[in-house]
Amino acid sequence: MEMMDTLLLSRIQFAANISFHILFPTITIALGWVLFYFRIRYNRSGEDRWMEAYQFWVKIFALSFAMGVVSGITMSFQFGTNWPGFMEKVGNIAGPLLAYEVMTAFFLEAVFLGIMLFGFSRVKRWVHTLATFLVAFGTTMSAFWIIVLNSWMHTPQGYEMIDGVAHATSWAEIVFNPSMPYRFAHMMIASFLTVSFLIAGVSAFRWLIGGQTKGVRAALQTSIFAAALLIPVQILVGDLHGLNTKEYQPAKVAAMEGHWETGGNVPLILFALPDQEARENHFEIGIPNLGSFILTHTWDGEVQGLNDFVTEDGEVLHPRVAPVFWSFRVMIGTGLAMLVLSWAGVYMMMRKRRGTGERAGIEGLPKPFLYALVGMTFSGWLATLAGWYVTEIGRQPWLVTGVMSTKEAVADVPAPMVLSTLIAYLVVYAILLGAYITVIFYLARKAAKGETLKGRLASSEAAQVVAVPGE
Repeated sequence: MEMMDTLLLSRIQFAANISFHILFPTITIALGWVLFYFRIRYNRSGEDRWMEAYQFWVKIFALSFAMGVVSGITMSFQFGTNWPGFMEKVGNIAGPLLAYEVMTAFFLEAVFLGIMLFGFSRVKRWVHTLATFLVAFGTTMSAFWIIVLNSWMHTPQGYEMIDGVAHATSWAEIVFNPSMPYRFAHMMIASFLTVSFLIAGVSAFRWLIGGQTKGVRAALQTSIFAAALLIPVQILVGDLHGLNTKEYQPAKVAAMEGHWETGGNVPLILFALPDQEARENHFEIGIPNLGSFILTHTWDGEVQGLNDFVTEDGEVLHPRVAPVFWSFRVMIGTGLAMLVLSWAGVYMMMRKRRGTGERAGIEGLPKPFLYALVGMTFSGWLATLAGWYVTEIGRQPWLVTGVMSTKEAVADVPAPMVLSTLIAYLVVYAILLGAYITVIFYLARKAAKGETLKGRLASSEAAQVVAVPGE
């Protein structure tokens, strides 16, 4: 019983650590490329609005990068303290992939971040631009290697087991395992959507409190258009990812959709209360046949149910249904809210003003819409976390599918010890997360206050010139 308590607490602790950590790479992965875009636009046009946007958002990038590094180090310790069996069995594969992430990504980010932050007026323009590119490239490479390892854990190939230990037989197959392209594309787009709404929300906040500068306008317009373009792409990638998951991890898909029995003409279940003990859904609301169409692209296609993943002796080989089922719906619901808001924003900015025929632009966005953007500032975090819960909880009871179960890897340590460190982590993370969000909006207020003060000084100087035209 104590071992099971240790297992559960260790899983919760790792989930808490990775949930906190992933928030910051989700921002830096895409924000690096957004900063590179701002830098290129400034180089080509010479317009100060792009450099104004760059100089504000590079501060957010630095803050997010620092938080990601600190939380990542803490998380890596748990491979040894909580999950020693993982490295003992698959360390020959996981170790090199993690090392590649450090060598090819972290060094790029760490080396060139200083130039990116402080080199604008100290180095040549092309050097600063190159540094921004290399930092953005480094964040992407970091994500690539982590996704490679995570994908391999879901769809392992290119290895052989010798005396209970995994050994690589083909690094090409390990890196380009069946689910990697879909997971990488899905995560990259999720990162860009997260950053799009972060920029939109903070920019809308600055606009509402008086920071109505050209840089804020450029950032807000860019973020809304980017989100509107990326949402349909993410829906397409998500569908392809779902079909890949159905092929390699059908139990996860069955849990996502809440299907217990194998059969055709499966409904798309919109709402239900899954009951794992009774192995049925309560208060189910669904659309007939639409589940089959989405999962098989035919209206009467057969979909495998959860009851196929229970052995004759009663062992359950599928994940807990409720967390996967509801996390999937949170992810989809947040994505739909992003779709509606971004498309509405594009429509309102693109419509023409009466009398002038000009595009409405930012002025076409009413205050309620701007407040809605502020409310959606961290919506990307919600969708990303929900998606990761679907992915990681949906893999259970496996840590590496078909190779190692989660309970095989957990450390044999007292449950109270795990509980005490879990509580400590949660307290520290709550404080850090609150401080992070507070600092972001503090920087936004400070920037808006500075611009407002500049505007007042400019107005005062103009008034003096008018009052004393001879001077």
